[in-house]
Amino acid sequence: MPTPPAQLPRARSLSAVNEDIRALWRRSGGVLAPEERQEYESLLAEWNSASQADASEAA
Repeated sequence: MPTPPAQLPRARSLSAVNEDIRALWRRSGGVLAPEERQEYESLLAEWNSASQADASEAA
């Protein structure tokens, strides 16, 4: 009997990612340190992916 393919973890929602972005800016006081900048860029990439997924689901 073949094994079913592994399911990819579900991406977080736009609102969850957006809240993390807002929290990062609040914690930083509006000025990002280099490590916060990396986190911000990662969150933006995640937000973009979530946005595209939402647009695909809406179509």
